[in-house]
Amino acid sequence: MTPMVWMTKLLVGAYPQWVGCAPERKQRIYFANHTSHLDTIVIWSALPKELRTKTRPVAAKDYWQSGIRKRIAVDELNVVLVDRKRTENSDPMDPMRQALREGSSLIIFPEGTRTPQALPGPFKSGLWRLMTEFPEVELIPIYLENLHRSMPKGALLPVPTMCSVRFGAPLPHSPDEGKEEFLEKARASIIKLAREL
Repeated sequence: MTPMVWMTKLLVGAYPQWVGCAPERKQRIYFANHTSHLDTIVIWSALPKELRTKTRPVAAKDYWQSGIRKRIAVDELNVVLVDRKRTENSDPMDPMRQALREGSSLIIFPEGTRTPQALPGPFKSGLWRLMTEFPEVELIPIYLENLHRSMPKGALLPVPTMCSVRFGAPLPHSPDEGKEEFLEKARASIIKLAREL
């Protein structure tokens, strides 16, 4: 167990609950509710060691590109850093597309930003765009329980508490699905995991 995984489990538990799928060596996009700076590390730590090496969290370049955050993102988590600002010459989706083409799995947060609540807010279109371009990749919903209490937006240090990471069943999908319908279905799959607790 790496020091980061050990510390994460000590502080917040990060206990995995595989309620709808098993931890298999399949290419996947794990998508979760986003309430804390710890979310990325908690999901990554909940994966078995053999899956961590092929699973790359997606995170905002402006937050993770300096100091100790950069060292954690690059050296430990192998994060896919994205620029949240689309420009004429760049598309924030391109680093994710490249990682999927290379065979990596991804961890993403479709809300696009943290929200201080137990249930996810509306999803942005990124997950739908990846689904339509990579329909063969499994989509696994994740519900992070209690992290909005452990390290909410604005907190500098985590409050020790027990959190769980619930992995749901693969989300059925088709590249022909409409954007709004698909995004609401994806969001509902996380809410369902929350309500089953």
